[in-house]
Amino acid sequence: MTARRNDPVEAEIRDLTHDGRGIAELDGQTFFVPGALPTERVMLRPKGRRRRVTEAGLESVLEPSADRVEPRCRYFGRCGGCSLQHLQYEAQLRFKQRTVEEALRRIGGVEPEQWLEPVPGPQWNYRRRARLSARYVHGKGRTLVGFRERATTYVTDMATCPVLAPPLDTALGELSEVVTSSSVRDRLPQVELAVGDESRAIVLRVLDAPTAEDKESFRAFGDRHGLDVYLQTGGPGTAAPLGDAGSLSYALPDFDVELEFAPTDFVQVNAGINARMVAEVVAAAQPERGDRVLDLYCGLGNFSLPLARLAGSVLGVEGDAGLVARAARNAERNGIDNANFLAADLAQRGWSFMRESWDLVILDPPRTGAEAAVAELAAASPRRIVYVSCHPATLARDARVILEDSRYRLRTARVFDMFPHTHHVELMTCFERSARS
Repeated sequence: MTARRNDPVEAEIRDLTHDGRGIAELDGQTFFVPGALPTERVMLRPKGRRRRVTEAGLESVLEPSADRVEPRCRYFGRCGGCSLQHLQYEAQLRFKQRTVEEALRRIGGVEPEQWLEPVPGPQWNYRRRARLSARYVHGKGRTLVGFRERATTYVTDMATCPVLAPPLDTALGELSEVVTSSSVRDRLPQVELAVGDESRAIVLRVLDAPTAEDKESFRAFGDRHGLDVYLQTGGPGTAAPLGDAGSLSYALPDFDVELEFAPTDFVQVNAGINARMVAEVVAAAQPERGDRVLDLYCGLGNFSLPLARLAGSVLGVEGDAGLVARAARNAERNGIDNANFLAADLAQRGWSFMRESWDLVILDPPRTGAEAAVAELAAASPRRIVYVSCHPATLARDARVILEDSRYRLRTARVFDMFPHTHHVELMTCFERSARS
């Protein structure tokens, strides 16, 4: 049947896009259908067209996939926080594995000698870091707090979220009421959650100064839920607690390391997966007692400090000076004196440390990848390179550059499910230099 205008049409879903939308084809036209799964027959309704692709809404599922499950969250399909709750978890892992494999082959023209088994994560209440939007909606007469709606700038009207760590998993509705009753209800655009092993915090971004009554109301909300409440009036460095606050930290017990962090700092969102990933990175790097290790995009020292327990020395490099200072303090508080930290913009080339000789190099860049850094790795000539990525496409691009140096081979790759129920994926790859080089 030919799809014309916005009439509903029947179609079979043949695959998923990298971000989890179903793909259907009718009369040479490709449709992207959120909520649809491969092998399903569905009724879809065409929406806006972009080039050769038409966005479509899912009207109904006529023949469901065997991998379809009932989403736990009642906001799924509207909220943009998750895209795969309707897909059985083992099938999510297969989808992510296939997505990564295709990206490495198509973009990088590379493939590891060995794929290691994907590492699954806890599926619920795993997000210890989250940035939520807040918006006062006059038509509803209250401030909504939640993730953005799928494909819009609206804030999802939600009271609970099963992927958030407690207590915000069940307290979003109450937080909405507290903000609505404040004088800054339409001047509070963002809420951040930060959870450590012992302490928990929320950061309220405020564009105007709250009143004394507002502050007392925010504090009382925090007391009811065991949360330290911070107000942020400007950049991340302006976040300050309302009263006394505990320190946020997480432990990596395999290495006798504990890392402190500020409530606005970047930390990996999934504590269990992060601990497993750190252990796997160290195992892949195989540090020896005399090794010099370069850890690029080191953050708080998440990999640097565990590696320093086993190597001769570690230099951690990070673009955020605040994170560099905290990494140095974390080294000191853990009694580690063979790790040093340096602030440097790794999007730029020509840094002197890149011309030094290193035995091991670790990279954990943002989504944009490590293009400038990998272009200079040949001079460092490390025995082993371990690259952790949150974006398969930029990893594939950078892997191709690393492998242009014929001394290196891509030994292993492994998917870590840092973000269950989303299309996001974490990937660890290990490159080795030939023993004859």
